Amino acid sequence: MLDELSSGLRTGDDTPALLRGRRTITRGDLADLRDRYATALHARGLTTGDTLGLAIRPGPRALAMVLAAYRLGVRVALLDPTAGPDVLTARLSLARPALIVADAAAQAVAGWAAPLARRAGLALPDFAALGPTATVGPRLPGNAPPLALPPGPLPAAYDGDGDAVIIFTSGTTSSPRAVVHTRAGLATGLRAVADLVRPVPGVPVLGGTFFVMVPSLAAGAPVAAPAGRPRALARQVTGLRPQATYLTPPQLRTALDAGTPFTGRVYSGSAPVSAHLLQRVRAAGADEAWGVYALTEVFPAAAAESREKSGFDGDGDLVGSLLPGVRGRLDDTGQLLLAGAGVCDRYLGADPHEWVATGDIAHLEGDRVVLAGRAKDMILRKAENIYPGLYEPSLHVPGVSLAVLVGVPAGDGDEHVVALIETTPDASRQRVEAALREPLQRMGSARPDRVVFAEVPLAGRSRKPDRAAAASLVTASSGIPRRSSGVPRRPSGNPRPSGIPHQRKP
Repeated sequence: MLDELSSGLRTGDDTPALLRGRRTITRGDLADLRDRYATALHARGLTTGDTLGLAIRPGPRALAMVLAAYRLGVRVALLDPTAGPDVLTARLSLARPALIVADAAAQAVAGWAAPLARRAGLALPDFAALGPTATVGPRLPGNAPPLALPPGPLPAAYDGDGDAVIIFTSGTTSSPRAVVHTRAGLATGLRAVADLVRPVPGVPVLGGTFFVMVPSLAAGAPVAAPAGRPRALARQVTGLRPQATYLTPPQLRTALDAGTPFTGRVYSGSAPVSAHLLQRVRAAGADEAWGVYALTEVFPAAAAESREKSGFDGDGDLVGSLLPGVRGRLDDTGQLLLAGAGVCDRYLGADPHEWVATGDIAHLEGDRVVLAGRAKDMILRKAENIYPGLYEPSLHVPGVSLAVLVGVPAGDGDEHVVALIETTPDASRQRVEAALREPLQRMGSARPDRVVFAEVPLAGRSRKPDRAAAASLVTASSGIPRRSSGVPRRPSGNPRPSGIPHQRKP
Protein backbone atom coordinates (compact mmCIF):
# COMPACT_ATOMS: atom_id res chain seq x y z
CA MET A 1 0.00 0.00 0.00
CA LEU A 2 2.96 2.32 0.51
CA ASP A 3 3.80 1.57 -3.11
CA GLU A 4 0.23 2.44 -4.09
CA LEU A 5 0.37 5.69 -2.18
CA SER A 6 3.78 6.66 -3.51
CA SER A 7 2.86 5.88 -7.11
CA GLY A 8 -0.32 7.93 -6.69
CA LEU A 9 1.58 11.04 -5.58
CA ARG A 10 2.66 13.10 -8.57
CA THR A 11 4.30 16.50 -8.82
CA GLY A 12 1.84 19.23 -9.79
CA ASP A 13 -1.24 17.45 -8.43
CA ASP A 14 -3.22 20.08 -6.50
CA THR A 15 -5.67 17.59 -4.99
CA PRO A 16 -5.86 18.02 -1.19
CA ALA A 17 -3.91 15.45 0.82
CA LEU A 18 -3.41 16.75 4.38
CA LEU A 19 -5.76 19.32 5.91
CA ARG A 20 -4.00 21.32 8.63
CA GLY A 21 -6.31 24.05 9.90
CA ARG A 22 -6.59 26.62 7.16
CA ARG A 23 -3.60 25.17 5.33
CA THR A 24 -3.88 22.39 2.77
CA ILE A 25 -0.98 20.18 1.77
CA THR A 26 -1.62 18.88 -1.72
CA ARG A 27 -0.66 15.51 -3.13
CA GLY A 28 1.81 17.35 -5.33
CA ASP A 29 3.39 18.96 -2.26
CA LEU A 30 3.87 15.51 -0.70
CA ALA A 31 5.35 14.17 -3.93
CA ASP A 32 7.87 17.04 -4.09
CA LEU A 33 8.86 16.59 -0.45
CA ARG A 34 9.19 12.82 -0.80
CA ASP A 35 11.42 13.12 -3.86
CA ARG A 36 13.65 15.76 -2.27
CA TYR A 37 14.04 13.67 0.88
CA ALA A 38 14.80 10.52 -1.13
CA THR A 39 17.48 12.37 -3.07
CA ALA A 40 18.91 13.82 0.14
CA LEU A 41 19.06 10.45 1.92
CA HIS A 42 20.66 8.87 -1.12
CA ALA A 43 23.24 11.67 -1.24
CA ARG A 44 24.04 10.99 2.43
CA GLY A 45 24.89 7.43 1.45
CA LEU A 46 21.85 5.65 2.87
CA THR A 47 21.00 2.50 1.01
CA THR A 48 18.98 -0.69 1.30
CA GLY A 49 19.26 -2.24 4.75
CA ASP A 50 20.42 0.92 6.53
CA THR A 51 18.47 2.36 9.46
CA LEU A 52 17.10 5.90 9.57
CA GLY A 53 16.22 7.32 13.00
CA LEU A 54 13.08 9.44 12.75
CA ALA A 55 12.10 12.04 15.39
CA ILE A 56 9.64 14.26 13.53
CA ARG A 57 6.17 15.31 14.63
CA PRO A 58 3.34 13.61 12.66
CA GLY A 59 2.58 15.55 9.52
CA PRO A 60 3.75 16.03 5.94
CA ARG A 61 7.48 15.96 6.74
CA ALA A 62 7.25 12.73 8.73
CA LEU A 63 5.10 11.03 6.08
CA ALA A 64 7.29 12.19 3.21
CA MET A 65 10.42 10.98 5.03
CA VAL A 66 8.87 7.53 5.57
CA LEU A 67 7.97 7.34 1.87
CA ALA A 68 11.47 8.43 0.90
CA ALA A 69 13.08 5.80 3.13
CA TYR A 70 10.69 3.15 1.83
CA ARG A 71 11.67 3.98 -1.74
CA LEU A 72 15.33 3.35 -0.90
CA GLY A 73 14.69 0.15 1.06
CA VAL A 74 15.86 1.91 4.24
CA ARG A 75 14.16 0.88 7.48
CA VAL A 76 12.84 3.58 9.81
CA ALA A 77 13.35 3.53 13.57
CA LEU A 78 10.70 5.67 15.23
CA LEU A 79 12.19 7.72 18.07
CA ASP A 80 10.30 9.40 20.89
CA PRO A 81 12.44 12.13 22.52
CA THR A 82 9.94 12.42 25.39
CA ALA A 83 11.03 8.96 26.60
CA GLY A 84 13.93 10.57 28.44
CA PRO A 85 17.64 10.64 27.68
CA ASP A 86 18.58 7.30 29.25
CA VAL A 87 15.89 5.37 27.40
CA LEU A 88 16.51 7.25 24.18
CA THR A 89 20.24 6.61 24.29
CA ALA A 90 19.68 2.91 24.96
CA ARG A 91 17.26 2.65 22.03
CA LEU A 92 19.64 4.41 19.68
CA SER A 93 22.45 2.11 20.79
CA LEU A 94 20.30 -0.89 19.85
CA ALA A 95 19.02 0.45 16.51
CA ARG A 96 22.33 2.02 15.43
CA PRO A 97 20.86 4.38 12.80
CA ALA A 98 23.11 5.52 9.98
CA LEU A 99 21.40 8.92 10.19
CA ILE A 100 18.94 10.59 12.56
CA VAL A 101 16.55 13.20 11.20
CA ALA A 102 14.73 15.33 13.74
CA ASP A 103 12.70 18.49 13.72
CA ALA A 104 13.28 21.41 16.06
CA ALA A 105 10.48 20.36 18.41
CA ALA A 106 12.00 16.92 18.98
CA GLN A 107 15.41 18.43 19.62
CA ALA A 108 13.96 20.96 22.04
CA VAL A 109 12.34 18.17 24.04
CA ALA A 110 15.58 16.24 24.19
CA GLY A 111 17.56 19.36 25.03
CA TRP A 112 16.62 19.43 28.68
CA ALA A 113 19.42 16.94 29.38
CA ALA A 114 22.20 18.26 27.17
CA PRO A 115 24.96 15.72 27.92
CA LEU A 116 22.88 12.63 27.22
CA ALA A 117 20.91 14.34 24.46
CA ARG A 118 24.25 15.21 22.86
CA ARG A 119 25.20 11.53 22.97
CA ALA A 120 21.87 10.66 21.38
CA GLY A 121 22.35 13.31 18.73
CA LEU A 122 19.00 14.97 19.24
CA ALA A 123 20.00 18.27 20.79
CA LEU A 124 23.51 19.11 19.67
CA PRO A 125 25.58 17.98 16.67
CA ASP A 126 28.43 16.40 18.68
CA PHE A 127 27.29 12.76 18.81
CA ALA A 128 29.95 10.74 17.03
CA ALA A 129 29.25 7.69 19.18
CA LEU A 130 25.83 7.13 17.66
CA GLY A 131 26.01 8.65 14.21
CA PRO A 132 25.14 11.90 12.45
CA THR A 133 21.95 13.92 12.90
CA ALA A 134 20.25 16.40 10.59
CA THR A 135 17.40 18.82 11.13
CA VAL A 136 14.37 19.00 8.87
CA GLY A 137 12.14 22.05 8.82
CA PRO A 138 12.90 25.31 10.65
CA ARG A 139 15.97 25.22 12.90
CA LEU A 140 16.53 26.72 16.34
CA PRO A 141 19.85 27.70 17.94
CA GLY A 142 21.72 24.58 19.01
CA ASN A 143 19.93 22.31 16.55
CA ALA A 144 21.83 19.89 14.35
CA PRO A 145 22.77 21.06 10.83
CA PRO A 146 19.97 21.07 8.27
CA LEU A 147 19.39 18.10 6.03
CA ALA A 148 20.84 19.22 2.73
CA LEU A 149 18.41 18.85 -0.17
CA PRO A 150 20.71 18.70 -3.21
CA PRO A 151 19.39 18.66 -6.76
CA GLY A 152 19.86 15.49 -8.71
CA PRO A 153 18.07 12.56 -10.28
CA LEU A 154 15.59 10.63 -8.14
CA PRO A 155 17.23 7.38 -6.97
CA ALA A 156 15.81 4.13 -8.25
CA ALA A 157 13.07 2.54 -6.16
CA TYR A 158 13.90 -0.63 -4.22
CA ASP A 159 11.69 -3.58 -5.17
CA GLY A 160 11.84 -6.36 -2.62
CA ASP A 161 11.14 -7.34 0.97
CA GLY A 162 13.13 -6.59 4.10
CA ASP A 163 12.75 -4.59 7.28
CA ALA A 164 10.47 -1.57 7.00
CA VAL A 165 10.06 -0.11 10.48
CA ILE A 166 11.31 -0.43 14.05
CA ILE A 167 8.88 0.58 16.80
CA PHE A 168 10.08 0.74 20.39
CA THR A 169 7.48 -0.46 22.86
CA SER A 170 8.90 -1.06 26.31
CA GLY A 171 11.88 -2.55 28.08
CA THR A 172 14.55 -0.98 30.24
CA THR A 173 17.60 1.11 29.46
CA SER A 174 19.67 -2.08 29.73
CA SER A 175 17.32 -4.07 27.53
CA PRO A 176 15.14 -1.98 25.21
CA ARG A 177 12.37 -3.79 23.36
CA ALA A 178 11.63 -2.99 19.75
CA VAL A 179 9.21 -4.49 17.25
CA VAL A 180 10.42 -5.05 13.68
CA HIS A 181 7.89 -5.11 10.83
CA THR A 182 8.91 -6.16 7.34
CA ARG A 183 7.72 -4.45 4.20
CA ALA A 184 5.40 -7.37 3.41
CA GLY A 185 4.02 -7.48 6.95
CA LEU A 186 3.45 -3.74 7.03
CA ALA A 187 1.60 -3.95 3.72
CA THR A 188 -0.68 -6.66 5.14
CA GLY A 189 -1.51 -4.52 8.17
CA LEU A 190 -2.23 -1.46 6.08
CA ARG A 191 -4.45 -3.50 3.77
CA ALA A 192 -6.41 -4.79 6.77
CA VAL A 193 -6.99 -1.21 7.92
CA ALA A 194 -8.14 -0.20 4.45
CA ASP A 195 -10.62 -3.09 4.33
CA LEU A 196 -11.93 -2.15 7.76
CA VAL A 197 -12.20 1.62 7.23
CA ARG A 198 -13.27 1.46 3.56
CA PRO A 199 -12.14 4.99 2.58
CA VAL A 200 -13.61 6.50 -0.57
CA PRO A 201 -11.86 9.18 -2.66
CA GLY A 202 -12.46 12.87 -2.03
CA VAL A 203 -14.17 12.63 1.38
CA PRO A 204 -12.09 13.64 4.42
CA VAL A 205 -10.84 11.21 7.04
CA LEU A 206 -10.08 12.46 10.55
CA GLY A 207 -7.09 10.81 12.21
CA GLY A 208 -3.43 11.47 12.86
CA THR A 209 -1.78 8.05 12.97
CA PHE A 210 0.33 6.50 10.25
CA PHE A 211 -2.06 3.54 9.96
CA VAL A 212 -4.93 5.95 9.28
CA MET A 213 -3.12 8.32 6.95
CA VAL A 214 -1.59 5.83 4.52
CA PRO A 215 -4.70 3.79 3.59
CA SER A 216 -6.82 6.94 3.35
CA LEU A 217 -4.35 8.82 1.15
CA ALA A 218 -3.79 5.72 -0.99
CA ALA A 219 -7.54 5.64 -1.63
CA GLY A 220 -7.56 9.34 -2.56
CA ALA A 221 -9.17 10.61 0.65
CA PRO A 222 -7.69 13.74 2.29
CA VAL A 223 -6.71 13.39 5.95
CA ALA A 224 -7.01 15.88 8.79
CA ALA A 225 -5.27 15.49 12.15
CA PRO A 226 -7.76 15.78 15.05
CA ALA A 227 -7.72 19.07 16.91
CA GLY A 228 -6.49 18.84 20.47
CA ARG A 229 -9.16 20.98 22.11
CA PRO A 230 -12.75 19.68 22.33
CA ARG A 231 -14.37 22.83 20.93
CA ALA A 232 -11.97 22.94 18.01
CA LEU A 233 -12.57 19.23 17.40
CA ALA A 234 -16.34 19.83 17.39
CA ARG A 235 -15.93 22.58 14.80
CA GLN A 236 -13.64 20.31 12.79
CA VAL A 237 -16.13 17.43 12.71
CA THR A 238 -19.01 19.77 11.87
CA GLY A 239 -17.08 21.45 9.06
CA LEU A 240 -15.40 18.40 7.52
CA ARG A 241 -18.14 15.80 8.05
CA PRO A 242 -15.50 13.06 7.81
CA GLN A 243 -16.40 9.68 6.38
CA ALA A 244 -14.25 8.06 9.07
CA THR A 245 -12.72 9.24 12.34
CA TYR A 246 -10.07 7.60 14.50
CA LEU A 247 -9.66 8.76 18.10
CA THR A 248 -8.27 7.04 21.18
CA PRO A 249 -10.77 6.27 23.98
CA PRO A 250 -9.57 9.21 26.12
CA GLN A 251 -9.95 11.53 23.12
CA LEU A 252 -13.43 10.15 22.50
CA ARG A 253 -14.51 10.59 26.11
CA THR A 254 -13.26 14.18 26.18
CA ALA A 255 -14.98 14.95 22.88
CA LEU A 256 -18.27 13.39 23.95
CA ASP A 257 -18.23 15.18 27.30
CA ALA A 258 -17.85 18.44 25.37
CA GLY A 259 -20.84 17.64 23.14
CA THR A 260 -18.91 16.94 19.95
CA PRO A 261 -21.14 15.60 17.15
CA PHE A 262 -19.97 12.71 15.02
CA THR A 263 -20.67 11.53 11.53
CA GLY A 264 -19.84 8.55 9.36
CA ARG A 265 -17.83 5.72 10.92
CA VAL A 266 -15.83 6.20 14.11
CA TYR A 267 -12.97 3.91 15.16
CA SER A 268 -11.13 3.74 18.46
CA GLY A 269 -8.25 1.69 19.80
CA SER A 270 -4.84 1.68 21.55
CA ALA A 271 -6.65 1.24 24.89
CA PRO A 272 -9.74 -0.70 26.02
CA VAL A 273 -12.90 0.47 24.24
CA SER A 274 -16.09 -0.22 26.16
CA ALA A 275 -19.46 -0.99 24.60
CA HIS A 276 -20.94 1.97 26.48
CA LEU A 277 -18.39 4.36 24.98
CA LEU A 278 -19.24 3.14 21.48
CA GLN A 279 -22.94 3.53 22.23
CA ARG A 280 -22.30 7.13 23.23
CA VAL A 281 -20.51 7.71 19.92
CA ARG A 282 -23.46 6.39 17.93
CA ALA A 283 -25.85 8.46 20.03
CA ALA A 284 -23.73 11.50 19.06
CA GLY A 285 -24.48 10.89 15.37
CA ALA A 286 -22.04 8.28 14.08
CA ASP A 287 -23.41 5.70 11.65
CA GLU A 288 -21.03 3.06 13.01
CA ALA A 289 -18.72 2.92 16.03
CA TRP A 290 -15.89 0.38 16.06
CA GLY A 291 -13.53 -0.82 18.75
CA VAL A 292 -10.23 -2.01 17.29
CA TYR A 293 -8.01 -4.50 19.09
CA ALA A 294 -4.40 -4.01 18.07
CA LEU A 295 -0.89 -4.32 19.37
CA THR A 296 2.37 -2.82 18.21
CA GLU A 297 3.18 -6.34 17.05
CA VAL A 298 0.00 -6.72 14.97
CA PHE A 299 -2.18 -3.84 13.86
CA PRO A 300 -5.03 -4.51 13.60
CA ALA A 301 -5.88 -7.95 15.03
CA ALA A 302 -9.64 -7.82 15.59
CA ALA A 303 -12.53 -5.36 15.53
CA ALA A 304 -16.11 -5.15 16.76
CA GLU A 305 -18.87 -2.70 15.90
CA SER A 306 -20.93 -1.25 18.75
CA ARG A 307 -24.01 -3.34 18.00
CA GLU A 308 -22.06 -6.59 18.24
CA LYS A 309 -20.18 -5.44 21.32
CA SER A 310 -23.36 -4.29 23.08
CA GLY A 311 -25.11 -7.55 22.27
CA PHE A 312 -22.45 -9.63 23.98
CA ASP A 313 -23.72 -10.75 27.39
CA GLY A 314 -20.89 -13.04 28.49
CA ASP A 315 -18.06 -12.36 30.88
CA GLY A 316 -15.10 -10.37 29.61
CA ASP A 317 -14.57 -7.86 26.83
CA LEU A 318 -15.53 -8.93 23.32
CA VAL A 319 -13.01 -7.30 20.99
CA GLY A 320 -14.44 -8.88 17.85
CA SER A 321 -13.54 -11.39 15.18
CA LEU A 322 -9.96 -11.89 14.10
CA LEU A 323 -9.38 -10.00 10.87
CA PRO A 324 -8.49 -11.87 7.68
CA GLY A 325 -4.97 -13.27 7.81
CA VAL A 326 -4.76 -13.26 11.62
CA ARG A 327 -4.76 -16.56 13.55
CA GLY A 328 -5.18 -16.99 17.27
CA ARG A 329 -4.72 -19.67 19.92
CA LEU A 330 -4.27 -19.88 23.69
CA ASP A 331 -1.22 -21.11 25.54
CA ASP A 332 -1.33 -23.26 28.67
CA THR A 333 -1.95 -20.21 30.89
CA GLY A 334 -4.85 -18.90 28.81
CA GLN A 335 -2.76 -16.17 27.20
CA LEU A 336 -3.74 -15.18 23.67
CA LEU A 337 -1.15 -15.83 20.97
CA LEU A 338 -1.43 -14.31 17.48
CA ALA A 339 0.15 -15.21 14.15
CA GLY A 340 -0.32 -14.24 10.53
CA ALA A 341 1.09 -12.29 7.64
CA GLY A 342 0.61 -8.96 9.42
CA VAL A 343 2.34 -10.00 12.64
CA CYS A 344 5.76 -8.47 13.26
CA ASP A 345 8.74 -10.46 12.05
CA ARG A 346 10.69 -10.34 15.32
CA TYR A 347 11.93 -8.23 18.17
CA LEU A 348 15.10 -6.33 17.33
CA GLY A 349 18.09 -8.47 18.22
CA ALA A 350 16.03 -11.69 18.43
CA ASP A 351 15.21 -14.46 15.95
CA PRO A 352 12.08 -14.33 13.77
CA HIS A 353 8.96 -15.80 15.36
CA GLU A 354 5.63 -17.17 14.19
CA TRP A 355 3.46 -16.54 17.24
CA VAL A 356 3.36 -13.36 19.33
CA ALA A 357 2.39 -13.46 23.00
CA THR A 358 -0.13 -10.66 23.60
CA GLY A 359 0.01 -10.62 27.39
CA ASP A 360 -3.81 -10.80 27.36
CA ILE A 361 -5.76 -13.58 29.05
CA ALA A 362 -8.61 -14.54 26.71
CA HIS A 363 -10.93 -17.18 25.44
CA LEU A 364 -11.93 -17.86 21.84
CA GLU A 365 -15.43 -18.35 20.49
CA GLY A 366 -14.61 -19.55 17.02
CA ASP A 367 -12.71 -16.60 15.55
CA ARG A 368 -14.16 -14.18 18.11
CA VAL A 369 -11.83 -12.99 20.86
CA VAL A 370 -13.03 -12.25 24.39
CA LEU A 371 -10.44 -10.72 26.68
CA ALA A 372 -10.32 -11.43 30.40
CA GLY A 373 -7.58 -8.95 31.22
CA ARG A 374 -3.84 -8.45 31.19
CA ALA A 375 -1.89 -11.30 32.75
CA LYS A 376 0.26 -8.83 34.67
CA ASP A 377 -2.84 -7.07 36.07
CA MET A 378 -4.09 -10.20 37.86
CA ILE A 379 -5.23 -9.63 41.45
CA LEU A 380 -4.69 -12.39 44.01
CA ARG A 381 -7.26 -12.44 46.81
CA LYS A 382 -7.59 -15.38 49.17
CA ALA A 383 -5.72 -17.64 46.73
CA GLU A 384 -8.13 -16.71 43.93
CA ASN A 385 -6.88 -15.24 40.66
CA ILE A 386 -9.01 -12.28 39.57
CA TYR A 387 -8.51 -10.82 36.11
CA PRO A 388 -9.87 -7.25 35.99
CA GLY A 389 -10.63 -7.29 32.28
CA LEU A 390 -13.14 -10.08 32.84
CA TYR A 391 -15.37 -7.82 34.92
CA GLU A 392 -14.59 -4.21 34.03
CA PRO A 393 -16.83 -4.10 30.93
CA SER A 394 -19.91 -4.79 33.06
CA LEU A 395 -19.14 -1.74 35.21
CA HIS A 396 -19.47 0.64 32.26
CA VAL A 397 -23.13 1.38 32.93
CA PRO A 398 -24.75 4.61 31.71
CA GLY A 399 -23.06 7.54 33.40
CA VAL A 400 -19.73 5.75 33.86
CA SER A 401 -16.93 7.12 31.72
CA LEU A 402 -14.21 4.69 32.83
CA ALA A 403 -13.99 1.86 35.37
CA VAL A 404 -11.01 -0.20 36.51
CA LEU A 405 -10.43 -2.88 39.13
CA VAL A 406 -7.17 -2.73 41.05
CA GLY A 407 -5.61 -4.69 43.85
CA VAL A 408 -4.27 -2.97 46.96
CA PRO A 409 -2.21 -4.57 49.73
CA ALA A 410 -4.25 -6.00 52.59
CA GLY A 411 -1.31 -6.06 54.96
CA ASP A 412 -1.06 -9.84 55.21
CA GLY A 413 0.29 -10.69 51.77
CA ASP A 414 -3.25 -10.73 50.37
CA GLU A 415 -4.92 -8.06 48.25
CA HIS A 416 -8.19 -6.18 48.45
CA VAL A 417 -10.12 -5.54 45.24
CA VAL A 418 -11.22 -1.96 44.65
CA ALA A 419 -13.35 -0.63 41.79
CA LEU A 420 -12.35 2.89 40.73
CA ILE A 421 -15.25 4.54 38.91
CA GLU A 422 -15.05 7.74 36.87
CA THR A 423 -18.40 9.23 35.88
CA THR A 424 -19.32 11.52 33.01
CA PRO A 425 -19.72 15.23 33.89
CA ASP A 426 -23.51 15.16 33.60
CA ALA A 427 -24.05 11.86 35.40
CA SER A 428 -26.27 11.54 38.46
CA ARG A 429 -24.27 9.85 41.18
CA GLN A 430 -27.40 8.28 42.63
CA ARG A 431 -28.40 6.79 39.27
CA VAL A 432 -24.92 5.44 38.65
CA GLU A 433 -24.89 3.77 42.05
CA ALA A 434 -28.26 2.20 41.33
CA ALA A 435 -27.13 1.04 37.88
CA LEU A 436 -24.05 -0.59 39.42
CA ARG A 437 -26.17 -2.76 41.74
CA GLU A 438 -26.70 -5.66 39.34
CA PRO A 439 -23.21 -5.86 37.78
CA LEU A 440 -21.64 -5.78 41.25
CA GLN A 441 -23.89 -8.58 42.43
CA ARG A 442 -23.10 -10.63 39.32
CA MET A 443 -19.35 -10.49 39.96
CA GLY A 444 -19.65 -13.30 42.49
CA SER A 445 -16.41 -14.07 44.29
CA ALA A 446 -14.69 -11.24 42.40
CA ARG A 447 -16.90 -8.57 43.98
CA PRO A 448 -14.83 -5.54 44.99
CA ASP A 449 -14.22 -4.85 48.63
CA ARG A 450 -14.78 -1.18 47.99
CA VAL A 451 -15.94 1.19 45.26
CA VAL A 452 -14.20 4.54 44.89
CA PHE A 453 -15.58 7.35 42.75
CA ALA A 454 -12.78 9.47 41.34
CA GLU A 455 -11.02 10.31 38.09
CA VAL A 456 -9.07 7.34 36.72
CA PRO A 457 -5.38 8.23 36.25
CA LEU A 458 -4.07 7.85 32.71
CA ALA A 459 -0.54 7.37 31.44
CA GLY A 460 1.47 7.02 28.24
CA ARG A 461 0.98 8.51 24.80
CA SER A 462 -2.17 6.44 24.30
CA ARG A 463 -3.54 7.61 27.69
CA LYS A 464 -4.36 4.14 28.99
CA PRO A 465 -5.52 3.67 32.58
CA ASP A 466 -2.52 3.80 34.90
CA ARG A 467 -3.29 0.92 37.25
CA ALA A 468 -0.34 1.57 39.54
CA ALA A 469 -1.44 5.18 40.02
CA ALA A 470 -5.05 4.04 40.46
CA ALA A 471 -3.97 1.60 43.18
CA SER A 472 -2.06 4.36 44.94
CA LEU A 473 -5.06 6.66 44.69
CA VAL A 474 -7.51 4.21 46.25
CA THR A 475 -4.98 3.17 48.89
CA ALA A 476 -4.68 6.79 49.99
CA SER A 477 -8.45 7.29 50.12
CA SER A 478 -10.20 6.99 53.46
CA GLY A 479 -11.92 3.91 54.78
CA ILE A 480 -10.94 0.32 55.45
CA PRO A 481 -11.97 -2.00 52.61
CA ARG A 482 -14.62 -4.57 53.44
CA ARG A 483 -16.07 -7.26 51.19
CA SER A 484 -19.58 -6.72 49.93
CA SER A 485 -22.11 -8.03 47.47
CA GLY A 486 -24.46 -5.14 47.90
CA VAL A 487 -24.97 -1.73 46.38
CA PRO A 488 -22.59 1.15 47.01
CA ARG A 489 -24.02 3.63 49.47
CA ARG A 490 -23.25 7.34 49.54
CA PRO A 491 -21.54 8.13 52.84
CA SER A 492 -22.19 11.40 54.58
CA GLY A 493 -19.57 14.06 54.00
CA ASN A 494 -18.30 12.14 50.96
CA PRO A 495 -14.63 13.01 50.31
CA ARG A 496 -12.90 13.32 46.93
CA PRO A 497 -11.97 10.65 45.94
CA SER A 498 -14.90 8.94 47.63
CA GLY A 499 -14.42 5.53 49.15
CA ILE A 500 -17.72 3.66 49.37
CA PRO A 501 -17.59 0.60 51.64
CA HIS A 502 -20.03 -2.25 51.12
CA GLN A 503 -21.81 -4.27 53.79
CA ARG A 504 -21.89 -8.06 53.35
CA LYS A 505 -25.38 -9.47 53.75
CA PRO A 506 -25.78 -12.61 55.89
